[in-house]
Amino acid sequence: MVLTPLKVAFQQFLDSNKLPQSYIEIAKRYFDPIASEIANNFLRTEITQVIGINGSQGSGKSTLADYLCMSIKQNFEIRTISLSLDDFYLTKKERNQLAKNIHPLLAQRGVPGTHDIELAVNTIKSIALGIKTKITRFDKSIDDRISNQVEMSEGKIGVIVIEGWCFGAEPQFENQLITPVNELERLKDPDGTCRRYINNALATSYPKLFKMAHSTIMLRAPDFDSVFEWRLEQEEKLIEKLKLTHDGLVGMSVMSKEEIFEFIQSFQRITETCIERMPAKVNHLLQLDPQREIIEYRTLNPK
Repeated sequence: MVLTPLKVAFQQFLDSNKLPQSYIEIAKRYFDPIASEIANNFLRTEITQVIGINGSQGSGKSTLADYLCMSIKQNFEIRTISLSLDDFYLTKKERNQLAKNIHPLLAQRGVPGTHDIELAVNTIKSIALGIKTKITRFDKSIDDRISNQVEMSEGKIGVIVIEGWCFGAEPQFENQLITPVNELERLKDPDGTCRRYINNALATSYPKLFKMAHSTIMLRAPDFDSVFEWRLEQEEKLIEKLKLTHDGLVGMSVMSKEEIFEFIQSFQRITETCIERMPAKVNHLLQLDPQREIIEYRTLNPK
């Protein structure tokens, strides 16, 4: 049987993401209507559509971003590009300086305040204008930006998808910052210096990026316990990938279960706030169960 170019693209997507054939049926049911809406908005307005995806660690947001780009490109012949908020982390050197000047916890990548928001905003603006643009990428295995691999974007791009665990997150009220939410905050940020810095970053610098999105999608986790389990799975996949692409794990930045438990606590406050607040504010809400199956889908008009 001769496969059509569309079927070949779908199969390549499944293979590259190590997904079962059943994923396509789920994607056609939930994701293709979103892709069609995005594509039609671009065709109608001829304005590059910026799509923001929010989802906790391990929720599948990178896979969703890749699928939307593939579907739009194949079905509508519109050029697309997928970006990750992770790729705009400050360099290790810059984060170490933050740790020295503000709080030691800021040496760790991840939380608001550890991204170069100006770089993210300028990158999206440049891509949307069709200007030749250098695409920043971050390698989590070395905990730093990749300096020897450069990707470029040039020419008209119809859709830019940017995904991030805290994309669209809102700051908390001051009185919500007083009580620690976990042991990490209680022991390592007892006076709240770090969480106030993070909260201020969400209130001041991040909105300029979040407001660029023409449409937003949320993969909503059921609770934070599920996020921890999903993050464990992510690290296991990273380790397997590194074993295949490197000579062992020497020099690679991988974490033990105990290290992941501490690492993930940095994300708890904002993740739980997103789970609570964001469903009423996104355009497309996909509710997940602990196994990451979609159990509810809602199309919303954000407030």
